[in-house]
Amino acid sequence: MTEYTACPLDCYDACEVVYKDGTLKGTANGHTQGFLCPHLNHYENFERISAPRYKGEVISLDKALKKLKEIIEQTPKHQMLHYKGHGNFGLMQDVTDHFFASNDNILTDGSLCDGAGEAGILEGRGSNKNMPYSEIEKSDVIIFWGRNPHVTSSHLLPLIKDKKIIVIDPVKTQIAKTADYHVQLKPHTDLYFAMLLTRFLHIEGSLDEEYLQEYASEFEDYYELTQGIRIKATLDTMGLSLGDIGAVLELVKDQKVAIVCGVGIQKYSDGADIMRAIDAFAVTLGLFGKEGSGVAYLGDSKEGIESPFNTKSKKVSKVNTPFDEFESVFIQGANPLAQMPDTIRVQNSIYHTKNVVYFGLYENETSERADLVIPAKTFLEKDDVRASYGHNTLSVMNKQIESEIGISEYELAKYLCDAFGIDLKSEQEYLEHFKSFGVVKINGVFEVENREHISYQEGFDTDDGEFLFLEEFDVLQDIPEGNFHLITPKSAQSLNSQFNRENYVYLNSSHQINDGERVKIISKNGEVVLEVKNSEDLRDDTVLIYSGTPGVNNLTSSRHSIEGKSAIFQENTVSIVRDF
Repeated sequence: MTEYTACPLDCYDACEVVYKDGTLKGTANGHTQGFLCPHLNHYENFERISAPRYKGEVISLDKALKKLKEIIEQTPKHQMLHYKGHGNFGLMQDVTDHFFASNDNILTDGSLCDGAGEAGILEGRGSNKNMPYSEIEKSDVIIFWGRNPHVTSSHLLPLIKDKKIIVIDPVKTQIAKTADYHVQLKPHTDLYFAMLLTRFLHIEGSLDEEYLQEYASEFEDYYELTQGIRIKATLDTMGLSLGDIGAVLELVKDQKVAIVCGVGIQKYSDGADIMRAIDAFAVTLGLFGKEGSGVAYLGDSKEGIESPFNTKSKKVSKVNTPFDEFESVFIQGANPLAQMPDTIRVQNSIYHTKNVVYFGLYENETSERADLVIPAKTFLEKDDVRASYGHNTLSVMNKQIESEIGISEYELAKYLCDAFGIDLKSEQEYLEHFKSFGVVKINGVFEVENREHISYQEGFDTDDGEFLFLEEFDVLQDIPEGNFHLITPKSAQSLNSQFNRENYVYLNSSHQINDGERVKIISKNGEVVLEVKNSEDLRDDTVLIYSGTPGVNNLTSSRHSIEGKSAIFQENTVSIVRDF
């Protein structure tokens, strides 16, 4: 049995792992560089669900599977919903979609994460080809735009030593404190800052004219659009100055620049436009198609990989799922009762669902509500293959240990496919299918074969090969008096609602609320009571509650982004009540 596997977690880094003598260690090769994040270092210390149960009573796995079969048999096909998250990022996880789609049940689409940003990238570039870690390492200047690598992509940190660092973020993050320049802009003003950067590039005569003529000939129309922004008023609203624009432009001039974006920048109704405006700034600098230059967001982890599974079915939104329209719901690798926006709506909706089945590793709000709970295998207890949305590695996840606990996704799908007469190939055939899309590169790394390290060298994947600029944008709106921007970034202690979840609201000390005081945070959608922690790292117009904090999504709206069918977690304003 090989000791090599890979981290299954929903993360840019997708680290490769050695499991030896009961211990997980990062491989020395590639970007993993011999270390793992705290989540994986302590992975086996988190208590998992050890036995199935039905209506609160512990039952055998055999009885649990028979009960699941009975529920599916007794549920009209279009009254059965499969709601799948990304608690595990292995490619074999989609085998359950294959069963439910083939059984004419309902799946979900849309995104709680990155859909709006990807929509903007597709509109401008024609495809979403990511800038991999290996190219970021070659850059002279890194712009972390709404990305906090110490928390979300720690394996980038060794690759950026001795580089110029610019941070654009409403929070003074750890990377911002050591950066060459930090732009602490107001939340939801990234679009205007990106457009102003482009405008001043033109004013200063610093455009890559040759690149624009060949790959973005409509630039002058876009420049005219940027002139619709009132410079002084907009900068005042953002809390910035012309000096901030000048400092950024001075640092990027004539350099190889990587703009490394986080997903928080696009969790707004106009998230697609925000990402497209950032891309436009990169285009005017001529960053695409060149070594060590470009924009890194979330690539498509399945780019260049053909799925063997059937996922053709009617779908409903993952953002505002109408659970109450279904008699039965099978929830896999997700915790919608905490992680979906507008939790109160979700609770009311799922309350009317007759049969809720939860298939996962850990107890959470959703497993507590579930009628039938089926424990899953951990990544150490099954075979899988995973790709990454941060780099091009294709990692083979070899089974490391035997366990009597739970069932794998393939085994569960095989049971159901056999029971309902649906064709399913052997597990080994699917594993070999996924591996067939990989090739060993000259550096010894196993990568997805047809992915480019330097994307867009021959232009963009649009009809004419040119970048398509924004043609309109919404006017900057201020928030109501007495309200604050709510931001919900990732915590260093948890991954969404897994692991060690926070229970605090973070405020700037200018509000003169003491540490430890309990306050009520209220939005149009609901409220939550949390203990205060003061932080000078926040703007005074901003309230921070980490993603995964119990009750945080009482505050968030279940509206979609205009494009990309994505959740808009950041587009919420809140008030603070002390005496309640």
